[in-house]
Amino acid sequence: MNALKKTLLGEQGLVVIFAAAFVIVSLFVPNFLTERNMLGLLQSVVTIGIVACTMMFCLASRDFDLSVGSIVAFSGMIAVMVSNATGSIPVGLLAALLCGAIVGFVNGIVIARFRVNALITTLATMQIVRGLALIASDGRAVGINDPAFYQLALSRFLTVPTPIWIMLILFVVFGFVLNRTVFGKNTLAIGGNPEASRLAGVNVINTRIWIFALQGLICGIAGILLASRITSGQPNAATGLELSVISACVLGGVSLAGGRAAMSGVIVGVLIMGIAENVMNLLNIQAFYQYVVRGLILLIAVLLDNLRSSAADDVDEPGTSRERH
Repeated sequence: MNALKKTLLGEQGLVVIFAAAFVIVSLFVPNFLTERNMLGLLQSVVTIGIVACTMMFCLASRDFDLSVGSIVAFSGMIAVMVSNATGSIPVGLLAALLCGAIVGFVNGIVIARFRVNALITTLATMQIVRGLALIASDGRAVGINDPAFYQLALSRFLTVPTPIWIMLILFVVFGFVLNRTVFGKNTLAIGGNPEASRLAGVNVINTRIWIFALQGLICGIAGILLASRITSGQPNAATGLELSVISACVLGGVSLAGGRAAMSGVIVGVLIMGIAENVMNLLNIQAFYQYVVRGLILLIAVLLDNLRSSAADDVDEPGTSRERH
């Protein structure tokens, strides 16, 4: 019975639940399966999907990052402002990526090197970086001078918008990193048991710093694409993004206790978040109720994580990446 419970709560069970929900929504929600709506749905989850790629590593290593929404907004602002000031879009993009990586690196140093709680650290940087975005723009949106900047979001390849391709490529890349590289295996090992990982020769501090630096860099990519899509640098953009990303990851089977993650599950979690919002928009549900639904999804995600953890404790599978001591 416990083995069955674990299977249903695992990746296979999640895919079955997602497939059933997709079929039900397709049958009962008008215009859901149209090509235009499907592309719109995928575009709507680009920011969440991109940031979830590295939030997965943060959660798997027993950390999390509440500053991702602020970094996305700040990076988008920097991309637009530097592009406008220099007249060069590539320079603006590089500046945005650098700023995102620096904020992530600082997070990692404070958390891993100085051993400050991740909640406090990223809560502080969330406020600081959002404040810097507001100060830099004087609290107003910054318009884009060069129309070529819009093409980052408007361009298409094989009729599919470029941001969707970027998200899919990052899914593949970070799925490979998680499952096929030493960095990915070390991340899961740290989440499973940090002290055992250290004794086994894993540089726990440096690995955690790199995870947060990578998180900041990927937030920079998301910020650039978001600024291009909304056609301006918005200091208040991506508010609440961190909760949506964490919800998607936990729905996808990433453990809040660390040591367990799978890219396939994260992809399903991201799509569940996107479909829920898409259906609410198609049914003209007021934005006030959408906040309630997002909160319920987060609560359900945490409850599922607790159930998975209890099932994992009851059924100890050989060869698992998470050690128990």
